[in-house]
Amino acid sequence: MSKVRIGIDVGGTYTDAVAIDNDSYEIIGKLKIPTTHNAKEGVSKGIVIILKELMKENNIKPEDVTFISHGTTQATNALLEGDVAKVGVFALSTGIDKRGAIKDTNPGNIELADNRYLRTEHYFCDSNELSEKRMEEGLDELIKKESEVIVATESYSIEDPTKERSIVKKAHERGLYATGGYEISELYGLKMRTRTAVVNASLIPKMLETAEMTDQSVKSSGIDSSLMIMRCDGGVMNVNEVRKRPILTMLSGLAAGVAGALMYEKISDGIFFEVGGTSIDISVIKNGSVMLKNAEVGGHKTYVTSLDVRTLGIAGGSMVIVEEGKITDVGPRSAHIADKAYECFASDTEMEGDLSIEYISPLSDDSNHYVVVENAGHTQYAYTLAGAANLLGYVPEEDYAHGNEQANKKAWEALGNHLGVTAKDAAREVMNVALKKVQRIVDALIQEYDLNKDFSVLVGGGGSASVVTPALAEFLDMKFQIAKNAPYISTIGVALAMVREQMERSVINPTEQDIKQIRADIFDKIVKSGANEETVDISIEVDAQKNILRAIATGSTELRTKDLTSKEMSVEAMEKVVTDSLGHENGVVRKLASANRWHVFESKQEKKKLFGLMKSKNSAIAVLDREGIVRLKAQNGYFQEFNKQSLEIFEEFIDEHTIYSDANATPPKVYLFFKEKMLDLTGLQSKEQILSLADLELDMVNEDIPILAVCYK
Repeated sequence: MSKVRIGIDVGGTYTDAVAIDNDSYEIIGKLKIPTTHNAKEGVSKGIVIILKELMKENNIKPEDVTFISHGTTQATNALLEGDVAKVGVFALSTGIDKRGAIKDTNPGNIELADNRYLRTEHYFCDSNELSEKRMEEGLDELIKKESEVIVATESYSIEDPTKERSIVKKAHERGLYATGGYEISELYGLKMRTRTAVVNASLIPKMLETAEMTDQSVKSSGIDSSLMIMRCDGGVMNVNEVRKRPILTMLSGLAAGVAGALMYEKISDGIFFEVGGTSIDISVIKNGSVMLKNAEVGGHKTYVTSLDVRTLGIAGGSMVIVEEGKITDVGPRSAHIADKAYECFASDTEMEGDLSIEYISPLSDDSNHYVVVENAGHTQYAYTLAGAANLLGYVPEEDYAHGNEQANKKAWEALGNHLGVTAKDAAREVMNVALKKVQRIVDALIQEYDLNKDFSVLVGGGGSASVVTPALAEFLDMKFQIAKNAPYISTIGVALAMVREQMERSVINPTEQDIKQIRADIFDKIVKSGANEETVDISIEVDAQKNILRAIATGSTELRTKDLTSKEMSVEAMEKVVTDSLGHENGVVRKLASANRWHVFESKQEKKKLFGLMKSKNSAIAVLDREGIVRLKAQNGYFQEFNKQSLEIFEEFIDEHTIYSDANATPPKVYLFFKEKMLDLTGLQSKEQILSLADLELDMVNEDIPILAVCYK
């Protein structure tokens, strides 16, 4: 047998696992079991069970496994449920910053959800007075107040974390969990850095126990490959990194779904829906990449970069609310919460005889307006969005969410009779109520990320993908597609994920040495996280507005990497993609250049105004990869090809499109495309910075390799 990649996704209801051939990336096995929340070992027991079963059913030997990773909602659920450790903050500062630091390092009790808090205690010491004795006194006080984890935080510790490290070391010597603010972020901003460190610390005891139990189980099964854990930005990291930064697993389950979709689907711009039984997670894809932002906890931003996900209580199992004889709402309660079976999955015999309509409260404090159908045997079934979608013909026969047509029809006829409408009218009203809720989020995302609605596609993933996505596409007059292996898309994303690390530093006008240093540091960091050093790819960004120097590194745990969709699109098909993506219906498209993975096109369009008396010309550049995915669109963009032997051409290209004023020279926004890499230089503020970083990135590129430059002002 060829080498195998295994992905395990621990969800709130089910734990899924897939085995994927490492050469073809075809699924060779998949399995689903209930998540073991109530086991003594917690969710790790389910991981052990499903791993053994998956390997046994598919004859996978331990030595065949080249990569194993799991995604988990444990951190997210712990924060939602308030199941976190109490944190003691040991704070330091001195001088004029002292008064502000006392306030900024004391987050108090952070509200995570209604009446659920992350509780903290606070001890402050002047940095100049820190001694062995003061450390012992501070830890004694925090322990006395029942702190389970210690966070050491000091003003400007990103410049010198020595004192934070000494407190962490002292806490470890006393058998306490401890972490420092410097371990979480290298950005200025004491308040946000401390808050992020506190949230991270609160997760350490529980996450550490699960991670170590799971890691030990993988090792005991004979698998040599190190266990990797999914991060909230779509990458993975090893168990050692989870021990220090469990906060990075927050929202990781949401990241896995869109990561899986991007690997299987050709998506340039679109909106991805991970549709489960209780909720739907909605995220944006633009220029073939996911959109990221700073994660929030308890309404406060943190220094954790995660997928920008909007969650809504609308999904396949969402129940129907009826008030005064009219359908008024769908959700947020689901059939799972109410412990009711779906009407669309009932058998014919279960819907035989007289059916009655009843009203229930799924939970004790809910209204009693949720409607169910009761059969002759007094068994109740929930009316669900999945049932409505099935009745209206949105769910294909072979789909995971396809139900029993006859039983579903009979149930909805009973509801229609109760409301004085047809079954399909009732189902249509349910669908419209649900879709209007989803539409509000979709419209906001389209506006926020400036997506072209005509070019964007709605992509459905999850077990209930076909319940929402086709109907929403019809409702919004947009294109849609259901992701391949949609019910297991998150688990596939976990199995195929890359190691990822991000490092941010507060640097004003970074020098070449600053850039070289952060490149070296991020390289060391990602190798420690489990990446094979020969696979590491690093990109550098400069955020001039916030004075942030950012390095992002990705890498594989093995030497060999493979493109899932390696079939190249024809030039004619690419020209059609360019026309659609730029909205140039009557534009003239021509190919400017190709190099390895990259294809550059120009589109020119002439528009007539005032009854043809005036004309305006509009040109744009689009860069597509070999699969036809649009990676860059630049209105009024410019293109230049060069190589390392002709770097002066690139320098002249920058000069030509620089805007000069009395105060300064503003260079254009520049991207370089070479080999398999897209290099973003848009954050740099001077020609010297652009040339310096380009020189670093091109260091190992052969002299004659073509380099494609695109810029815009």
